[in-house]
Amino acid sequence: MIKVKDDCLFCKIAAHKADAKILYENDDVMVILDAFPDTDGHTLVIPKKHYEDIYSIDTEVFAKIMDIGKKYASILMKKLDKKALTFLINYGDAQVIKHFHLHLLPDYMNKEHKLDKEELYNKIMKD
Repeated sequence: MIKVKDDCLFCKIAAHKADAKILYENDDVMVILDAFPDTDGHTLVIPKKHYEDIYSIDTEVFAKIMDIGKKYASILMKKLDKKALTFLINYGDAQVIKHFHLHLLPDYMNKEHKLDKEELYNKIMKD
């Protein structure tokens, strides 16, 4: 059982105690659509266990996040017909939610929003 930090939104999402558009999950990691996206397809890869930042995360879990991030970067680019994607990890004051997470930002330099969250979710999840 993964320990949930009561005041952490990502812990609540990982424990299914808060809503999110979940694209993938396993015992250690969850992939969700960002609630306030910077681009169409803005996705987050989060560990289910609470780690405050990049300096506190377990190396093994970090490697799993990066592997799943690479997989979902390819999925997002293909399904959303994008030619570029940015991997982003915030730290310190730039980190709004103090739970380590990896941002996947398709076409980040363009910052386009053409699809609503439900359309994005359905497009990414269909075979």
